[in-house]
Amino acid sequence: MSELFKTKATAKGGRGGHVKSDDGVIDLNVVMPTDDTDETGTNPEQLFAAGYAACYDGALNLVAKNKGKDIDSTTHGEVSFLKDESDGGFKIAVKLTSEIDGVSQDEANDLMDEAHQVCPYSKATRNNIEVSLVAKAK
Repeated sequence: MSELFKTKATAKGGRGGHVKSDDGVIDLNVVMPTDDTDETGTNPEQLFAAGYAACYDGALNLVAKNKGKDIDSTTHGEVSFLKDESDGGFKIAVKLTSEIDGVSQDEANDLMDEAHQVCPYSKATRNNIEVSLVAKAK
């Protein structure tokens, strides 16, 4: 594989700390949503939801373009933080909902399934976390 680009971010303090990208575009406090605090900030699940939604929407549009479909799409990423009953730890699950204009419901379902095969985030998480796909043709 040939590297197209590389990015870097640094976290300090874990779920009660700070994250910053090397270029300073991301520069956020990290706060655990379940903590009783007035502090505002993001959390790893929110950052993952944003990244996965953006990556998946790009894959969806690439698949549609390669099939000659002219679509307009919006993808929502929802990440759940779950108690893992099997080992007492934690895990995440993802729900991706894409609103797709320009195709039928069946075509939207097919495009989402195909995008899930090529999206780098989907490849990275395959067989590791539960990912559900919801297509909404407009």
